[in-house]
Amino acid sequence: MRVWSSENAGDMPDLPVPQERPGTFVPVDDALVTRVEALLHADDETAIRRLLDEMFEADVAALISSLSDDDGQRLFALLPTAEAADVLAELDEDDRETVLEDATSERVAELLNELDTDDAADVLGALDAARAENVLPQLDDADEIRELLLYAGDTAGGLMATEYVSVSRRATVAEATEEVRRQAEEVDEVYNVYVTDEADRLVGLLSLKRLLLSPSHTQVTEIMDDDFVTVEVDLDQEEVARVMARYDLVSLPVVDKAGRLVGRITIDDVIDVLREEAEEDLQAIAGSGDEGLNDSAFQVSRGRLPWLVLGLLGCILSASVVSMFEGALQKVAVLAAFMPIMTAMAGNAAIQSASITVQGLSSGRLLPSDALGRVGKELGVALLNGVVLAVLLGLAIFALGSFHLGMFDLPAAELARVILMAVLALMAVITLATTNGALIPVLLSRIGIDPAVSMGPFVTTANDILGLTVYFSIATYLFR
Repeated sequence: MRVWSSENAGDMPDLPVPQERPGTFVPVDDALVTRVEALLHADDETAIRRLLDEMFEADVAALISSLSDDDGQRLFALLPTAEAADVLAELDEDDRETVLEDATSERVAELLNELDTDDAADVLGALDAARAENVLPQLDDADEIRELLLYAGDTAGGLMATEYVSVSRRATVAEATEEVRRQAEEVDEVYNVYVTDEADRLVGLLSLKRLLLSPSHTQVTEIMDDDFVTVEVDLDQEEVARVMARYDLVSLPVVDKAGRLVGRITIDDVIDVLREEAEEDLQAIAGSGDEGLNDSAFQVSRGRLPWLVLGLLGCILSASVVSMFEGALQKVAVLAAFMPIMTAMAGNAAIQSASITVQGLSSGRLLPSDALGRVGKELGVALLNGVVLAVLLGLAIFALGSFHLGMFDLPAAELARVILMAVLALMAVITLATTNGALIPVLLSRIGIDPAVSMGPFVTTANDILGLTVYFSIATYLFR
């Protein structure tokens, strides 16, 4: 048995995707939204129900998200309880709050009783505390859900469901088969039967195939697999996703510190985690904070403004760098022509380097301890790219000077000095920016900050300042 904790990390290959149930795929587009709005305003409930019967719950959830709040509430109210519960599990937090706004605590409890404990805990956790306390005593699995709410939402405990099939290690195949039948109503998807000892510690896994093909009198300990992977309840959800991806698992048992089985995580929960983490990284890269589509203008502004302020401060520092070399600009006007080249190339090189580094850190393929090797490789790449780009820039300046165009209408000796300055500065700027792009995400990761943050205004602003400083330092030396 292998128990995973935060010290374990690994590659993240493609995740296995469960097969969808057969049915009709109805694309949620503008035409469908317009059609549903017309049916709602015409109070044609029969046509709406007929349409909803053809759709998957996930598509109904997407449709509700595309409608206005009032229309979304009306559409949700037309769903049968079982289907409404499945749709509720597919909605994001804001849309759940909208469709449940006018629902009584009895109605909310009725919906949550149709869900697995992990989904019910997610919905309940998003409600305000007073409302959640009114709903919780009415739930069939109140004790299990209350326990799940104690775990942080981004841990294995927050992801897991408490529905699973387990049997004693003293059980026979016949008894295990009967247990599967008995719990079939409660457990939607049975991937494995868990075998536990007298202290509820997990000691083995039993696949359904092995269970069906074995003689009924056989003890489960004779056919179970005792080489399996578990995760502890406090493991971060990103690590959970990596574990399931590494071992191609569709179901993962969760244990407490004593090794007792407390729940399981299924592949659909992990896919949601990967989507959420990807969205968070994109928002961090863009410097937009934790922003939702339904957030108000004030909430969106509050998330974006700090990063824009950081960018403004960086621009002020960049302007200060330029002002320090005002005398050089007045004497050699051609220096101004290369400022946008240096800042743009520094930003592009840094983003390329940082993107690969952040991707490696996020997937677990690059460990912070590998930082020196990664930076060394990026340094080699920077030198190669810097040489090629510097040569191209030098040839372009020479061609412009040969035709006596604008600022480049210079004497041969002066033009040669400009070419030397541009070539050296571009090589230095690209080398520095590429190295920073690889190093900064690693440093942020080491101190517990999401490395994706480094790809936003942080890296680009820092490289603007450093790039201009290096450029003007080289120019001042050559044109002193």
